[in-house]
Amino acid sequence: MFASCGSLFASEKPRSRSLHFAILAMVASLFFSLSAVAQDDAMDEFGGDPAPVAVEAPAAPVDAPAQGGDPSPASVGDQNLLEWTISSLGYGYVFIFLALSISLVSLFVMNFLAARRDTLCPQELIDSFEEKLNEKQFQEAYDLARADESVLGKVLSAGLAKLSRGYNKAIEGMQEVGEEESMKLEHLLSYMALIGNLSPMIGLFGTVHGMITSFQVIALGGASPKPAELASGISTALFTTLIGLAIAIPAIAAYNILRNRVSRLLLEVGVASENLMSRFEDVQPGAKK
Repeated sequence: MFASCGSLFASEKPRSRSLHFAILAMVASLFFSLSAVAQDDAMDEFGGDPAPVAVEAPAAPVDAPAQGGDPSPASVGDQNLLEWTISSLGYGYVFIFLALSISLVSLFVMNFLAARRDTLCPQELIDSFEEKLNEKQFQEAYDLARADESVLGKVLSAGLAKLSRGYNKAIEGMQEVGEEESMKLEHLLSYMALIGNLSPMIGLFGTVHGMITSFQVIALGGASPKPAELASGISTALFTTLIGLAIAIPAIAAYNILRNRVSRLLLEVGVASENLMSRFEDVQPGAKK
């Protein structure tokens, strides 16, 4: 009996092991199926593919500067340069530089017209006057020179008017008139030189004024002065210097060019008048023309 029971237990032991293995296999398969279901539910809940989020993330910083308050370079460049210049200079400096510019242009036109050959030493007068002298028509030559508005006409008429006192007196009268006309021309030209010397001095005054304004902003602004207020004073300093030099450079250049031209033409007047009057060298005081 005991032997039969032992054989029974021996036969039942392999069966219990196989049962245990079957139960473990069922539990493992249930665990893996539950984890797979949980993973699928999580993917469905969060949308799956995260790639669009990664692409859209850098878009915000790119659009941010366009919506900010700082002006872009294009908006700064759109500012009117004339308005910026006027605001930097101020109406006082604008009025002064505008008056100097208009005066310079007017003086240049006047001096240019006065420095022409037709105004100082016209060739037609020389030919006509010499023709009258060759024909012994001295009175007609005097009337021709007196009616002419050029410097040469005034010089010749002055010489013929004093020829009765002698040749030397005639030459002295011609020299006096020539010096007078030369002084008038030099006097008119000197205003251009005055503008050329005065403009950079006004620009220097504006430079000092603008720098004082900027240093005042630094002194009163504390540790962090406003850059816009500093730039205003510096703009005044730079623009006044620039405009002053822009007026002075052409003024000085035009003055020297016109002065040299006037000097050359006046020299021609002197040479031509002496050549025309040289035929009266033997005229003595008290002689009639």
